[in-house]
Amino acid sequence: MPGSSLRILILEDDSFQRAVAVRMFRSLGCHEVFEAVDGSQALALLQQVGAVDIAVCDLQMEGVDGLAFLRRAGQSGQIGAVLLSSALSADLRRAAQQVIALLGLQLLGDVGKPLPAKELQALLDKYRGSCIRATSPDAVVQPACEDEVRQALALQQLQAWYQPKFNLRSGEVCGVEVLCRWMHPSKGVLPPALFIPVLERCGLMDELLFAQLDQALSLQEQARIQGYPLNMAFNLQTSQLANSQLTYTLKGILARHGTPGSRLTFELTENGLLQAPAASLENLVRLRMIGCRLSLDDFGAGFSSLQRLCQLPFNEIKLDGEFVRNLEHEPRCAAVIASTLALGNSLGMAVVVEGIETLDQLQRLLAMGCVEGQDYWFARPMSGQGLLHWLQQRETNPVAVSV
Repeated sequence: MPGSSLRILILEDDSFQRAVAVRMFRSLGCHEVFEAVDGSQALALLQQVGAVDIAVCDLQMEGVDGLAFLRRAGQSGQIGAVLLSSALSADLRRAAQQVIALLGLQLLGDVGKPLPAKELQALLDKYRGSCIRATSPDAVVQPACEDEVRQALALQQLQAWYQPKFNLRSGEVCGVEVLCRWMHPSKGVLPPALFIPVLERCGLMDELLFAQLDQALSLQEQARIQGYPLNMAFNLQTSQLANSQLTYTLKGILARHGTPGSRLTFELTENGLLQAPAASLENLVRLRMIGCRLSLDDFGAGFSSLQRLCQLPFNEIKLDGEFVRNLEHEPRCAAVIASTLALGNSLGMAVVVEGIETLDQLQRLLAMGCVEGQDYWFARPMSGQGLLHWLQQRETNPVAVSV
């Protein structure tokens, strides 16, 4: 509740630590601090006092434990955010974080035990800031109506944008991922969350893909003439593979631009691939037959990735960025990255690591033998002309990365 004292619920079965937590939050200006010894008492308290902004939650306790409390309280919408405070091992806390996310709850932080007094003020400020952004009229994303999106597609307002992929050792740009932005005449650049769901619902994803291919292949030729050979990677949904004409239309577009299929990569997430009909799997094989690369996107985010690698004709693995973002604090993430790099090497598949946002992450990945990566540490998505200008600037001011 920005502008007012936050309402805090402390769920802790140790009386001493509970008392310390209550004093800490009150000293930080939180005048309404409630406390409970287990999940059952906390649920009853919420019924009595109403919703709270932050639930400071232990996990392991007698009776109704922290996870059961969060599940039941989350269903009622009585918690604004969750602050984990548990002495459980890091792997169990990480699993609990996933549960919290699946429950649709906001995780404010995982601070362990005892509560770190110095960090609490920053966490409270973070929560207040998130509330202000969420309630700001400018921050609310209003879904576009179908007619607007259809018109934007027809008027070519849905433009291809590009995020470079890098060789981590040399700093060389080895390709780009093709994204999409809506260049709205009055609202400026609009994100895909505003229009992609509408395109999916209306069955217009193929039309968008073919429009992006035309835009990107024209830019690819401009970049090639200027001395920048770039592989273009396009996101492809599993449902689009059911189109029996997909590869034939693609071959026509490639012929029109005089471009070989080897200059294209198609990135697919694993969801639904094993249940895809024969026509879909046939399209995967045909894409490889015309020279295109196939990349298994968000590798490790699902539950059947290894099965897909064995059965489907992928030649690139794109490791989900969540592993890199947790690399510093979670040893298991480092193990997953190292294992995926070894797996890719054994299978003769390239491994592209997403989520690289800091120099420390980059250096650790280089030490692990990672070769390709992308994300904000290197470059943000940019327009076609922006990409060409950026490539020219890099040539005059090269940024090389050494091992």
